Amino acid sequence: MQQPESSFNSDQGGTEHVVDSTERALEDALRVVGVAIEDEKLVAGAGSPEIELALRLYEYASTLKGREQLAVTKFAQALEVIPRTLAENAGLDPINMLAELKSEHERGNKDSGLNVYVGKVENMWENGVIEPLRVKTQAINSATEAAIMILRIDDVLASTGGSQGAPGCGSGGAPCGGMGGMGGMPPGMMM
Repeated sequence: MQQPESSFNSDQGGTEHVVDSTERALEDALRVVGVAIEDEKLVAGAGSPEIELALRLYEYASTLKGREQLAVTKFAQALEVIPRTLAENAGLDPINMLAELKSEHERGNKDSGLNVYVGKVENMWENGVIEPLRVKTQAINSATEAAIMILRIDDVLASTGGSQGAPGCGSGGAPCGGMGGMGGMPPGMMM
């Protein structure tokens, strides 16, 4: 007796993946809209909050010394990755776009972001490019917590001698050891 042909088509695997991805994207979008309605707190998008926060962190870093200054400066640089990546993905010159973004924010235009359609820095609030504040703060908090956890693990390894022989330690590599205490950070900066 001959087996009936399966209704499964090998091409459906890709289609199912696309449908699953689309479903997840739609659920995420609906959650973001729900958060915006629930909180009623929005920020301009397109890299605007990241550049503004980075500039304020650079100012704060200039009041610090040593490792604390380095840590805050690196945190500010990490925030710049968002608008830089946005510019790169849009085919724009990331260096020019970051310079223009910073210039606009330093002039007090805190809602300025990258309009990727025209390749210019514009007021994102007026263009309707907005994001819920909660989504932005959750992303920054999660990234900060991950970085702090890595630094704590590094401190533990350094204090127990567990980093001996690790790649990059000693023998011409990067120095071993953690960042040490981060005392003196303003309230809310430490997670």
